[in-house]
Amino acid sequence: MLTGKHLIAGQWLVGEGTFTNEPVTREADSFSSGTVALVNKAVEAAEDAFWSYSQTTAEERAAFLNRIADEIEARGADLTAIGTKETGLPEARLEGERGRTTGQLRLFADHILKGDYLDRRFDAALPDRAPLPRPDLRMIQRPIGPVAVFGASNFPLAFSTAGGDTASALAAGCPVVVRGHFAHPGVSDVIAQAIDVAIKACDLHPGVFSQVQGGDLPVGAALVQHPLIKAVGFTGSLRGGRALFDLCAARPEPIPFFGELGSVNPMFMMPNAVASRGAALGQAWAASLTMGAGQFCTNPGVAIVIDSPEARAFVDATVEALGQVDGQTMLTAGIASAYDNGQARLSQNTNVETLLATETAPRKGTPFLFETTAKKWLEDESIGHEVFGPLGVVVVASDQAEVLELAKSLDGQLTCTLHLDAEDHAAAGALLPVLERKAGRVLANGFPTGVEVCDSMVHGGPYPASTNFGATSVGTMAIRRFLRPVCYQNIPAELLPADLA
Repeated sequence: MLTGKHLIAGQWLVGEGTFTNEPVTREADSFSSGTVALVNKAVEAAEDAFWSYSQTTAEERAAFLNRIADEIEARGADLTAIGTKETGLPEARLEGERGRTTGQLRLFADHILKGDYLDRRFDAALPDRAPLPRPDLRMIQRPIGPVAVFGASNFPLAFSTAGGDTASALAAGCPVVVRGHFAHPGVSDVIAQAIDVAIKACDLHPGVFSQVQGGDLPVGAALVQHPLIKAVGFTGSLRGGRALFDLCAARPEPIPFFGELGSVNPMFMMPNAVASRGAALGQAWAASLTMGAGQFCTNPGVAIVIDSPEARAFVDATVEALGQVDGQTMLTAGIASAYDNGQARLSQNTNVETLLATETAPRKGTPFLFETTAKKWLEDESIGHEVFGPLGVVVVASDQAEVLELAKSLDGQLTCTLHLDAEDHAAAGALLPVLERKAGRVLANGFPTGVEVCDSMVHGGPYPASTNFGATSVGTMAIRRFLRPVCYQNIPAELLPADLA
C-alpha cells in the first residue's frame, strides 16, 4: 500500500536516510527522507511542465481534477486505515474529510468550466477616436508558474497533498510541488499514488505534480527559496508560517506566501441571547470547543460576555459540559506537548482564573477553561494567543462599551461570531463594522468549525490569521491566488489564449 518514497515527476525516488510516522496503534512505517536535491529536481520538472500545462484547456484540467477525485475515492479504505493509524482520528471523520477533498476537486472542476474565474475584460479598438485612437485591449487571468504547497497537520486530506491549495493551483493551470507533513506521511503517500495515476491517465507532463516527504528544515527552505517557485500555500502555526513568509519576502524575487496561521475565533455573546438561552449556548460551545480535540483552525476559543447573573449561568453550563468530556487523542505527540505548554502558560498567568483544569496524559487533549476580565485582556496580550486544542477563555466585560473596545483591540481572525436575539440587533449593529475589519468570516448564532466549500466561503483574514487578507484557502475564489492579470494589446485573434479568443 505504501511506497515510502518521494514522487518526483512520475518517478518514485529515495532520498538520504529514513524517518517514521507516529502511529497511535500498530507498528510505525518507514519513509525515505527528503533532500534539497530532490526538491530541486521536483521544481525543475514543474517548470518544464508549466509550458504545456499552463496551455491546457479548462476541459482538460477539469478532467484531471475529476480523475484525481476518482482515484482518491478508489483508495478510500486504504486512506481510512492508514489515517486512523497515523492521526487517531475516527473513521467517520476521515471518511467525511475524504468526501470534502474529492468534493472540492469536483467543485473546482465545475467552476473553471464556467470561466468566471478568468475575469475576462474587453475594450474594443476605437481607431477613429480623437485625439488618439484606442487599441484593441483584452485582459484575462493567467497561471503564474510552479506553486509550493505545505501539507497541514490537522487535515491529512482536505488541507494536504490533494487539498485546497493543490487543487486550486492545478485548477489555475499551475504545477505543484508538495512538502508532505510529517504527521501523516502514509496518507500523503497514498494520495500521491492517486495523483500519479491521474497524471498518466490524462496524458499530462509528469512534472505537473511532485511530493517530497520528511527532511530537515533546509528542505522546506529550499522549496520556498527556489527561484522557479512563484507562490507558496501553507496552513499551520504562526511561528512556522512566519518563518516561511520571511523567506519568501527575502528572496531576490519576492513571491506571495498564502499562509493560514491560526486564530482564536472570538464569539460575542450578546446579552439578550445569553439571558434567553445561556445554558444551551454554554453546552453548545463546549461541544464545539472539544470537537476533534479542538484541533481546528476555526475552533472558537474565546467567549466575550457582559457581566450579569445570566452570564454566570452561561459560564457554569460551559464548565459542567466540559467536565463531562474525556481526553481525546491528538494528531501528534508534538501537538499534544504544545497544548500542554499552552494550558500551563495560562494556568500560571495571574491575570487569568482557572475555571476547569483536567488531568493530562501523553498525546491526549483534555479540556481547560479560563476566565479573565476585559480590562486584563486589554492589558495582557498574551491571554489572546492561540492554544491549539480544547481550551477556552471567557472574557467578562462590564458593559457594551468595553465589549466594543475589546473588539477593536483584536488581532486579525479567521472568524468572529455573534450570538444574538432580535433585541440585540442594535448593539450587534455597532459591533459588526468592527468585526468585518477583523475577520474573513462573520457569522451569527452558529459555531465556526464547519467551513463550507463553496463559491462564497472566505477562509482567511487580516494578519496573523493569514498573510494575505485578500485571499481565501477555501472556496472557488482560492483559484485566483495562483493567477495574474495579463492584458493583450492588438494581439491577432489566432495568437490569443484559447480562453480569450
